Amino acid sequence: MNRSLIASTLVAALTAAFACGAQAQTKATMAEANAMVKKGISYIKTNGKDKGHAEITNKAGAFVDRDLYLVVYAMDGTVRAHGANDKMVGKNLLDIKDIDGKEYVRERVELAKTKNNFTQDYKFTDPTTKKIAPKTMYCEKLDDAVVCGGVYK
Repeated sequence: MNRSLIASTLVAALTAAFACGAQAQTKATMAEANAMVKKGISYIKTNGKDKGHAEITNKAGAFVDRDLYLVVYAMDGTVRAHGANDKMVGKNLLDIKDIDGKEYVRERVELAKTKNNFTQDYKFTDPTTKKIAPKTMYCEKLDDAVVCGGVYK
């Protein structure tokens, strides 16, 4: 009976540890976001803006992975590609604010005017949970645009 209890406890502990590990892998990491931004920039440079923006906006495409997706903004705040919401493409979001009143798109394009790459913190809706969450965005300037991908905390 004692061996049975030990075995049951061990199985329960291993199952819980595996579940925690699997859950941790459902969220993208900052390293994955950085790599995806670089991959997106390379794709745009190789295939052109039209094809690149279309692939980034494709929810079943190469630039959407769990809660990680890319967004491309023109330097005036107009969305050129959006991996989580294709309805945003063509809209100018320069004045949009997060839940705390931060004009994150305005800040993003202003940072891109002076830096080739940067990170930015704000709050946004996590596409997997549909809840507002803190997010860190990694962005790189590409010609007259900024390409970004981020992680939810």
